[in-house]
Amino acid sequence: MTEADAASVARLAPASPDFEARREAGRALRARMPRSSHAEWSPSPTRADPVSLLEEQAAQRDPELVPIRHGRMRVSPFAFFRGAALIMAGDLAPRPDSGLVVQLCGDAHLSNFGLFGTPERRLVFDINDFDETLPGPFEWDVKRLAASFEIAGRHRGFTDDERRDLRREAVRGYREQMQGSAEASVLDAWYDSVAIERLQEWVRRERAADHIGKRQVNQLDSIVAKAFTKDRMKAFSKLVAVEDGRMRIIADPPIVVPIEDFEGVGQAVTADVMHDVLTSYRSTLVADRHPLAEYSYVHMARRVSGVGSVGTRAWILLLKGRDDGDPILLQAKEAQASVLERFLGSSEFESHGERVVRGQRMMQASGDIFLGWQRGIADATGRQRDFYVRQLHDWKGSFDPEGMVPAGGMLYARLCGQTLARAHGRTGDRVQIAAYLGRSHVFDEAISDFAVTYADQNEDDFRTFTRAIESGRLEAVDA
Repeated sequence: MTEADAASVARLAPASPDFEARREAGRALRARMPRSSHAEWSPSPTRADPVSLLEEQAAQRDPELVPIRHGRMRVSPFAFFRGAALIMAGDLAPRPDSGLVVQLCGDAHLSNFGLFGTPERRLVFDINDFDETLPGPFEWDVKRLAASFEIAGRHRGFTDDERRDLRREAVRGYREQMQGSAEASVLDAWYDSVAIERLQEWVRRERAADHIGKRQVNQLDSIVAKAFTKDRMKAFSKLVAVEDGRMRIIADPPIVVPIEDFEGVGQAVTADVMHDVLTSYRSTLVADRHPLAEYSYVHMARRVSGVGSVGTRAWILLLKGRDDGDPILLQAKEAQASVLERFLGSSEFESHGERVVRGQRMMQASGDIFLGWQRGIADATGRQRDFYVRQLHDWKGSFDPEGMVPAGGMLYARLCGQTLARAHGRTGDRVQIAAYLGRSHVFDEAISDFAVTYADQNEDDFRTFTRAIESGRLEAVDA
């Protein structure tokens, strides 16, 4: 993709009320970018060394934490894929694209979907990671999602047929949901979401039709029950203790390190400073009157979590409301430039924290009322960094790919594809995309074929990565 091409896809265009013209425009795009051509992929002759790309990322991250990231990525090709969003973006960029622009998740692999609580106190299923979000061609997310199911299926030892069914089901779920969204009323398409009750009813229908077993129904019920327990008080009980009469986040280095253990920074973080920081952050929240105003700062600590984001700065903030029995934990995650920006053009937002938050608010049907952004306190180097802020836990449930079986994986693949289509349909032109995709399986088969080829490339890159660790070029530790 040329720089001119990148500039042309870097912004979302408003949809027209002329629905028939949008459908015709979508169909016409098949001549320029045939759906079958999405199957094509091979390494560019000028393809960047994957290890060099990871080293570039490491240069922008906390050097103390980079070995932990590498250690988590070397667990398996799937774990490596989770940290390789930059590598895949570089592989997609040279190929022609549809030109159908949506707000991309940017890292739409199967582990970046899950359950969380809404402000209305409903449990819903949606995308839950937006660190790389940016406008771009819709198929980039679909390709990453399908590839993740192929790679995870190999990791689980699924047969060729079982993996093919997973890939196709993810893309078919996307295509059919996009068709449904395009044919729905405008507000129905915008409001559409997957509440847990709807998901449980669907799974029970699949059980009644003998498409899945009782085990899959019980697994979902278990995930839901566990999600309801993962609330702010559960997080508080695990992470906070009372020391000398004061609440403090418990140290567990290198995973959890209290602020006072950081030379220079710790001394700068006073209650007055944090009051100003929280006041500034509050101005980015949606509600004019917000419960954050009733909380005061108590303590903070760095906390390492995930795979791909390890090495970026991430803090947990302990606040209290009425008294010590009324706490809340917020997570402030550093937002660096999206891995997509070097290929799709720079974000329109000056703050990458705002980029993440704006993208998440567009893509999710319902979001966290504490979701906002803030420029952080200067670190030891004097650099101020962008952060986005959210609740640490407000009900949370996730599907564990390590326990995936074919029948349950099929349902999950379809669910993820449908969920991604809902998000794309809210941010892009769902009518054009649906017309481009059509009702046949041509697009499904093409993306499925791409996913197989790309999974092979991911395995090659994983071997290159592990050799770099063995040679000492990269450092990796288990934590």
